[in-house]
Amino acid sequence: MPIYEYRCLDCERTFETLVRPGHDDAECPSCSGNHLTREMSVFASRSNGAGAALAASAIAANGGSRMGGGGCCGGGCGCQ
Repeated sequence: MPIYEYRCLDCERTFETLVRPGHDDAECPSCSGNHLTREMSVFASRSNGAGAALAASAIAANGGSRMGGGGCCGGGCGCQ
């Protein structure tokens, strides 16, 4: 089920809600109004950078190749 962001035009509150397919009957949790506009959602991600640094060092250690042993289709599972 998708999560949509709405803005209530009656009380000016912004909120998120799960919407079931075929049911776009969202209601403001603050004033119970249904005079809403769907807002553009923003994707947020947070990282300390350690994951990217680890991946880069693993690629460098593998001779610059992303495909290496140990993963499926890298030869580690015996599929090749």
